Formats: sequence, structure tokens, C-alpha cells
Amino acid sequence: MQQDLRRHITGIRQRIARAARQVGRDPDEVTIVAVTKMVSPGVAAQALQEGLVHLGENRVQELLYKQEKLSGQPAVWHLIGHLQTNKVKYLPGRVALVHSLDSWHLAQEISRRFQAAGQVCRALVQVNVAGEKSKHGFSPGEVADFLAAARELPALELCGFMTMAPLVARAEEARPVFRQLKRLAEDWQARHPGLDLSILSMGMSNDFEVAVQEGATLVRIGSAIFGWPGSAGA
Repeated sequence: MQQDLRRHITGIRQRIARAARQVGRDPDEVTIVAVTKMVSPGVAAQALQEGLVHLGENRVQELLYKQEKLSGQPAVWHLIGHLQTNKVKYLPGRVALVHSLDSWHLAQEISRRFQAAGQVCRALVQVNVAGEKSKHGFSPGEVADFLAAARELPALELCGFMTMAPLVARAEEARPVFRQLKRLAEDWQARHPGLDLSILSMGMSNDFEVAVQEGATLVRIGSAIFGWPGSAGA
């Protein structure tokens, strides 16, 4: 398993580097978030050994479980899935970045809970660029007003944006979504120069190279690393 994992990770790093250089970007601008939602703590530990220190979980309880099992390991934890407000209370001191800030109510609860813990939560605004009903997130037209309001919350640090492209047959078909988020992010940054909105979380196993070409700084990769579903019990 370790050799397979090493081969997968090496290949992904090479593909990221190639995609970045094709558009004149420095590959070091792109960070891999290894999505561990379907693998055991032991397999996640092997990813850490290969230098993938950024680990992403979809569910709070899985993040907490694996964090406990990997206590002492050099992991940086990301919450990348939909976050229910009743789960926010578990996150102070546990998560480096929330990718899925998708409502004003959630923003308020995050700030309230983190302020009570004497901490600040770093978060990305989830944008439903494609307008898919099955996905969470703000519509592009809602983001400017949300930024203006949320930046006033005392324990919330807005750091950028996240989106999920529709599942498509060819990665190239996802390019317009990534390109639009990049352009919108530049516009929102210009409107809010006091914020650092430089993080763009976009691209997954099936389309991360296109996302890198369009400006992704974080790519969320699971199956291309771990070879789901067979790795779940390893």
C-alpha cells in the first residue's frame, strides 16, 4: 500500500507541476489537501509520511476521530464538507481551515463559538458557481453582500473561496466554472482590499489539473491518491 500511495502522490505532484508551468505559475503555489474521508487512520498516517500534511474530512465526527488517532502527527486539518451549525461547537482548536462557509447563519455560529473559545476561525466562502440545486453555497450574486457583513464578525477570518464543479465526462468541461470563480474572486478582492482573499479551493481528482491552470491554490484530492474504495479498510 505504501508503495502504491507513493507512486500515486508522485504522479499527482508531477501533474500539478506540469499544469502550473503550462500557464506560468509556480507549482509551489498549489497545496494538495488529501481527502481522507474513505480511508483508515493508518492509511492517512501513510499519506503524512509521504509529505501530505494537509488532510481534509467531509464530516466533523470523522475529523475528530482521525485527529485523535493521529495525535502527535504533523497533520493540518481541513473541514471540506457541508458544516451543520450544531457541529461548530466541536471545531475550535481542531481545524485549520473550513472550506464550506455557505450561509450567514453558519458564519454567525462559527464566530460565536470561536470567540467563546478565544480563537479565530479561518474560512473560505463556498460559491455555487454552476448553480446546481444539489450543492450548497452562495450564488455569485450573493457573495459581495455576505463579505461586507461577515468581515465584521469578530472571530471569523475570511481567506478566499471554494467551489465544486459539476461532475463531467471530461475535465476540460469544468474549466468555465474554475475560470469564473477566479475572475469573481479578483473582483471581490478589489472591493474588499482590507481582506486577504487569495485562497482558491477548487479542483478534485477528476479535474485538478484544469483547476490549477485556472488559479487554484488548494486542490482537494482523494480517490487519485488513495484509490477508493478498496483502501477504506487498509
